[in-house]
Amino acid sequence: MRRVYLSLGSNINREQHITAALNALDALFSPLIVSDAYDCQPVGFDGDNFLNLVVGFDTSHSVAELSAMLTKIENDNGRLRTGPKFSSRTLDLDILTFGDEVGVISGVTVPRGEIIENAFVLWPLSNVAGDELHPQLNKTYQALWQAYDKNSQSLSRINFTWHSPSADKVV
Repeated sequence: MRRVYLSLGSNINREQHITAALNALDALFSPLIVSDAYDCQPVGFDGDNFLNLVVGFDTSHSVAELSAMLTKIENDNGRLRTGPKFSSRTLDLDILTFGDEVGVISGVTVPRGEIIENAFVLWPLSNVAGDELHPQLNKTYQALWQAYDKNSQSLSRINFTWHSPSADKVV
């Protein structure tokens, strides 16, 4: 089993799509570790603000298997891949870390470079994995967040409530 952290983002019917993604991930990987949610201006284009958060869970799946599952969840939520790279989207699910793995695995770079580049990734990651070490930088995510230039990106914590459907299951 490996601990995985994913970045989730949406700026089209964002609460609906983030909730759908969390429900799908919960059905596959429960229990989930879910960060606070953040409102963030788009990076690289003009558009509606994103709802971003980070989710962690343990998995025995490979990177390729996990990537295929995430693509299916994005597709199930109307993700279009025909537009520009930086554009509005119903759902964006990115693998941030895959255990302590470093490198390109099945076409996925881990750890993802956006961890240290974007506040909308690093702040929520520091919420759920603050004491864990970045596998290349050997610094905690909390330390990386403390050192981050917080004036470089407009980001604010927002109220977003998600209730795990699996928590209601009787075993």
